[in-house]
This record gives sequence, C-alpha cells and structure tokens, in this order.
Amino acid sequence: MARTDGDTWDLASGVGATATAVAASRALANRATLIDDPWAEPLVKAVGMEVFLRILDGNIDSDDAESDLRRMAQGMAVRTRYFDDFVIDATASGIRQTVILASGLDARPYRLTWPASTGVFEIDQPGVIDFKTTTLRNLGATPTADLHTIGVDLRDDWPGALRASGFDPSQPTAWIAEGLLIYLPPEAQDRLFDHITALSPVGSRLATEFMPSMGAFTGESGEPDDDGQERWRKLGFHDDLADLVYHGERSHVIDYLNGLGWQVTGDLMQELFEANGFESHDDEMAEKFTGFQYISAALTSTN
Repeated sequence: MARTDGDTWDLASGVGATATAVAASRALANRATLIDDPWAEPLVKAVGMEVFLRILDGNIDSDDAESDLRRMAQGMAVRTRYFDDFVIDATASGIRQTVILASGLDARPYRLTWPASTGVFEIDQPGVIDFKTTTLRNLGATPTADLHTIGVDLRDDWPGALRASGFDPSQPTAWIAEGLLIYLPPEAQDRLFDHITALSPVGSRLATEFMPSMGAFTGESGEPDDDGQERWRKLGFHDDLADLVYHGERSHVIDYLNGLGWQVTGDLMQELFEANGFESHDDEMAEKFTGFQYISAALTSTN
C-alpha cells in the first residue's frame, strides 16, 4: 500500500520493516566481525519476521546466497562505521548532546562508549520506541549514555517533543538522520533540515545521506524497479519498494544544507567501500546508486 499522510507502522509491517531489515544487515556484519553490535540479532529475533529470520539462517532463494549476504554485511558495515565515526568525532570535539532521528532498532546508546554527561535523544514512532526499549531492557542491556526516548512521528511536532524531553537548543548538537530521507515526503525533508538548523547553535554537526536519484527504488520513470524488486524477492522480502518511499521532486540535500549555513562534506559509497577494505561493485544495482553519498556537515553560520 502506498504511503499516505499520517500512516503508521510497526517493525513487522510496511516501512517499519525496513528498520528490521537494516538491523538484520547489522547482525550479519556483527557476525562477520565487521562491526560490534551485539544487540542487532536479538532485536531482529524479537521482532520475529520470518523473512529476516531466514536471512540470519542463510536460507534465501539465491544462486549466489553467500555473495549476497556478504554484500549486505559489507554495505551495512560501511554505513554503520560512517555514522559511528561521526558520533565519536563529534563527542571528541566536546559535543555532549546527540539526537538520533528515526532511530529504529539502532543500538548506539547501548553499544558505543559515550563521554560522561552525554545526553542522547532517540526519536521514532511510539510503537518502535516502546518495543526496542522494552526488548533491550529484557535482554539486560543498559544505556551507556543519558538516554531520552521520544515517541513521535517526524511529520508532526517533534521539535516540541524534543524540547519537552530536556533537549537544550543552546548546546551544540550532533544530529543523525540515517536511512531516513526517502521515507519522508519531499516537503517534510526540507522541514526536517529547517527544524534541525533552528535547534542548532554554530558548531553543531549533522550526518545523513544524499540520494541523487530515486531510481533504485522506483525506476527512473517513477514506476517500480523490477531489478531492485527481484533482488529483494530473492532475499524473501516481497513488499513493493516503490510503495515504501515518498515520490516527487526533492531538494538537493547538499545544496539545501549549504543554503542554511552548513558546511557539507560528502563521501561516495564506492569510495567508502574501498576505504574500508571491501571490493566495490560494478553491476546494475551499483549503477542505480551512482552518486550516492554519506554526508556530514558542520553549522558555520545562522541566517
């Protein structure tokens, strides 16, 4: 079913299942000792979606299952290392406030070593926040930072909910918007960055991604992408990818942030693969992600 204003989800349906897919990829990367995330696998198992349990068991309908799973693990290792390093660098610079937007099953507040007195704010749908918090507590996990969990839709008044949870807009903040933008309407993407900027003093930092084309999800014409769909079907995920994202022309993320006073640095995915010691891919799927970048930015001025 196509996305609509005000739609909701859990971790086993619709767009919410993509958070479980990401956690399954993190679990594979953890098993391969490419990252250190001991909580990804038990969280995926707690959700209980058969498709992701099969992936963890290596039981997928693919002629080259080992290669497909390795590619998932390496791709998620690149992504996880990038955002982990961003947080580590930000806290090393003295920043003591971090906001993780659409946190899903991310466990950074539990698995990273945070400096004393660091406040971490997680924002996601109420059901997602409640499930993860309860599951991790039952697993015996304890936060390694001063954790504040906020259940609110990012299309609603999340800045108000953030302030109400103790967020201090006068403090430099590290913002993570990981794997989020394509699941927001184009205008909500702009509002997200407007709100982040309004809540940030000079010296704040932001990490997100820039997808130059939605073709990997919808096809260049805006129709479902058969190649991408087939790749996911082999892994057992049968939802229509084009129905999980919002369509329509979007602002150029880098240009938009520059216009708000952020100084942006981008790293191409293929270059990050090579920098992490992995073989970059040169196939049809990689071609659909040509120009994809993870980006980090520092706020240098306010308008």
